[in-house]
Amino acid sequence: MPQTIILNQRPVGKPKLTDFKSIITPLPVVGPGEVLLKAIHVSVDPYLRGRMSDAKSYLPPFELGKPLSSGMIAEVIESRNDNYSKGDYVFGLLPWSEYQSSDGSGLRKVDGQQAPLTAYLGILGLTGLTAYLGLSEIGKPKPGETVFISGAAEAVGSVAGQICKILGCRVVGTAGSDEKVELLKSQFGFDEAINYKTAEDLNKDIAKACPNGIDVYFDNVGGNISEVVFFHINSFARLIICGSIAIYNEISRPMSIAVQPFLIKKSALMQGFVVRDFAPKFPEAMQQIATWMAEGKLTYNETIVEGFDMIPQAFIDLFEGKNKGKMVVTI
Repeated sequence: MPQTIILNQRPVGKPKLTDFKSIITPLPVVGPGEVLLKAIHVSVDPYLRGRMSDAKSYLPPFELGKPLSSGMIAEVIESRNDNYSKGDYVFGLLPWSEYQSSDGSGLRKVDGQQAPLTAYLGILGLTGLTAYLGLSEIGKPKPGETVFISGAAEAVGSVAGQICKILGCRVVGTAGSDEKVELLKSQFGFDEAINYKTAEDLNKDIAKACPNGIDVYFDNVGGNISEVVFFHINSFARLIICGSIAIYNEISRPMSIAVQPFLIKKSALMQGFVVRDFAPKFPEAMQQIATWMAEGKLTYNETIVEGFDMIPQAFIDLFEGKNKGKMVVTI
């Protein structure tokens, strides 16, 4: 029988498996204008942690006892909708259910012949769009500038670094293991990379890796790394605030240094964003990313976990840094 994963209880601190619950649900009946979808690939992302708390944000919180949802590639098993045929593959922000019906709203067809289906959850999906639009709309990197990226070996960071190299920048990033540091330099073309977990003096390491300071900071992590970066920004630096995984599981409000003096002293811009802010520019961004991929200028990594019931564990593993690139669960 089909399974659905619901939010069993709201996490306190780091999520646990008991915060989730798998329930058996009947196979949906397809009505007029609807399609029956079978889950094929499910994206798990750090931002979902915020929606598990009962707090106001840019997206409503998940409801207790209801399915969680995220980006998903699904196959059309049955169709009573003229826009979709049996065998089509679609992308959508969908509930964590093995099977579900849909009226087609919010679905987008994807072509498995042009690229692997999982790529539409990553570099050809919101991951690639987040990297590209964060840079093009906020960071605006110029040739010769230094770009610093935290969480650089993960899905968004690795794409952002490659884009900056294409644009002629010096690119430096942080990662949580020596293996990931080597990956940043050997596969993704970073000029320098720092293992923040083993660094004895992160301030000195950043100064050495960025002798001319930092012009653009793409922040996927927040926390201590960002506080150190503030000391190295140049005049008119642009700080792109994309994620704060370092503090998502904090129970109390973390203490932090005041950023205002750094921004004033350096006439710097610091802007947070969510990729949906730039939705009208998605087609343009997707075309450019696809072009760079076809030219061999962009590559990507994925961590594939198999099994529908592994979705909660895969999500939890994000906070342990067990993924390289995009984390995807394949059903």
